[in-house]
Amino acid sequence: MKFFFEKRARFVLLVFFALSLLSGCTKKEKPPIDLTNLDLSFNPTKDFYLYVNGGWIKANPLPEDKGRFGSFDKLGDETEKKVSELVAKTAKQSHTPGSIAQKIGDFYSLGMDTKKIEEQKLSPLKKEFDRIDRITTMADVQNEIAHLHTMGIFPLFYFRAAPDAKNSTRIIANLSQGGLGLTDRDYYTKDDPRSKEIQEAYVKYVQKIFELLGETPDNAAKISKTIMTLETQLAQASMTRLERRDPNKTYNKMKVKNLQGLSKNIFWSDYFKNIGLPEPGDLNVGQPKFFETVSSMMKTVPVEDWKTYLRWNLVNSLANYLHSDFVNAHFELYGKVLSGTEKMEPRWKRVIGTTSMAMGEALGQLYVEKYFPPEAKKRMLDLVMNLKASLGERIQNLQWMGDQTKEKALAKLATMNVKIGYPDKWRDYTALEIKRDSYAMNALRARKFEFEYSRNKIGKPVDPTEWHMPPQTVNAFYNPNLNEICFPAGILQPPFFFMNGDDAVNYGAIGVVIGHEMTHGFDDQGRQFDKEGNLKNWWTQEDAKKFKERAEVLVTQYNAFVVLDTVHADGRLSLGENISDLGGLNISYTAFQKVLKDKPASEKIDGFTPDQRFFLAYAHIWAQNIRDKEILRRTKEDVHSLGRYRVIGPLRNMPEFHAAFHVTDQDAMYLPENQRAVIW
Repeated sequence: MKFFFEKRARFVLLVFFALSLLSGCTKKEKPPIDLTNLDLSFNPTKDFYLYVNGGWIKANPLPEDKGRFGSFDKLGDETEKKVSELVAKTAKQSHTPGSIAQKIGDFYSLGMDTKKIEEQKLSPLKKEFDRIDRITTMADVQNEIAHLHTMGIFPLFYFRAAPDAKNSTRIIANLSQGGLGLTDRDYYTKDDPRSKEIQEAYVKYVQKIFELLGETPDNAAKISKTIMTLETQLAQASMTRLERRDPNKTYNKMKVKNLQGLSKNIFWSDYFKNIGLPEPGDLNVGQPKFFETVSSMMKTVPVEDWKTYLRWNLVNSLANYLHSDFVNAHFELYGKVLSGTEKMEPRWKRVIGTTSMAMGEALGQLYVEKYFPPEAKKRMLDLVMNLKASLGERIQNLQWMGDQTKEKALAKLATMNVKIGYPDKWRDYTALEIKRDSYAMNALRARKFEFEYSRNKIGKPVDPTEWHMPPQTVNAFYNPNLNEICFPAGILQPPFFFMNGDDAVNYGAIGVVIGHEMTHGFDDQGRQFDKEGNLKNWWTQEDAKKFKERAEVLVTQYNAFVVLDTVHADGRLSLGENISDLGGLNISYTAFQKVLKDKPASEKIDGFTPDQRFFLAYAHIWAQNIRDKEILRRTKEDVHSLGRYRVIGPLRNMPEFHAAFHVTDQDAMYLPENQRAVIW
């Protein structure tokens, strides 16, 4: 105990000394590490997450309209405000009909015109409801399914264009399981208290929606049970999230005739004609057994029940664009019950989000012109190249991997493409029609435009220059089919990226994000794709075995974390992200050590050494407050670990962290060497 308090006192004194230094800074200077985010009542060797973020957590209580609020969310809000100001300004001006400015302005203005939306009630959807009412046969049911798909509403299953996983230069049609109103199939199939609570709330929600559509309470109650029964059948036939993480299980390429043989009661030729793709060519069917079940249901479920199900899909998909009764009912389930959110986001945020989904790159172009300088792109590129070199060295030095696999891993790394900030060629929105009639109809037109944009790629070569995330997004991604990493402009700002900031902070924050995305090319999923982005085994049998053994260590570690009461984290569902967190930290730390060679090793800022600042910066990007229901939802649905465990989990595996903060085998942040994960 004496050693514990001595060590704690040393850190307390260190930080108070740093605070005294900080008091002399001018207001314009932004400290590399904001010391007010720390909570000195915690010892970094016991709980590094709360030591780094306790002050931030107290100063940033959960807003009523959030299920979770963290560094990512706060930056997202700040970026959203910037975009909102640009859009609001555009909406107030007059523009040439058909111009992108006119489309942005009209879309946003109609979304904000609540008076018009309330007056219109359900009239914008009358034509679509009438179509469903005219259905009399199973052929009509299936024709309507295809029609709704063309408008981005997906009853029963999803259709999309994507690269052929084993021929990544070509785009093919993909069909996958869907049709559920709840966000995970397990909510239908499990009987634990939380699942039962969600099931009961869902049935009440469906009943409420049908009452708003004009049904009596008794009829609406019967309808809600019909919907629940039908969707439970779909859920029981669906793969779990964990099963879908295996790319080999979800790759089942076939021709239309094979699909027809698999699901005889679905008129596939008519379906593809109705969606505007009469000759689809090769198809990938993600979950064949699911489509067998859907085919059987075409014989067992009455036409009237299908009509009810289609009405449900139409209105549930568009509820947020209708009058307030529908919006409020939708929020009660998806906001309050599933995430524990107490209050809806302000309308401007919701409308900006919808506008961004409809014309993401158009808004991104406005954002980049004002907020993303070219020099930021250059510094990011330098960071990426440093991280690439670091990962290359780490691969070469791996003791557990053989030369044959190393050679191919290095080749994959060398060919990994990098996208930073924004696309070189902006997307063309000429074909998107936006009118001044109704918000819901504009949302449908935007979805139809997106569907046709995707459908028209099928049978064509992959466009390697295309972006799949708007520039204003506060996020990043790795695409295994293209073997590329992408960092939109939105994430390239504090606390992730400081244009003229401390190297330790940049490498600890955005550097780790870069390394994280690179590691996705070598996680449990990404490692199954080769340098061209093809699903192909390029590992020796022995090296693949060793990788799985090392990855299993992380599964065990994360399964042990108790996220709430008796609920544990799902180490297998989150394995890819956990591998990438640990890999990103190791890669960025290695790159940072090269930077330090030209600087005094003992250089301190705010009383912290470079290594300490590196780990402080990393831990801070995962600061967050989160509601209990959101903890449960994300643990069930999200492949990412919760923020707390994205800090504690990987750092306990790093001897460099132990050294930086003097962690000993008596401390909670310590992990015995024989229990640590060493992968990349």
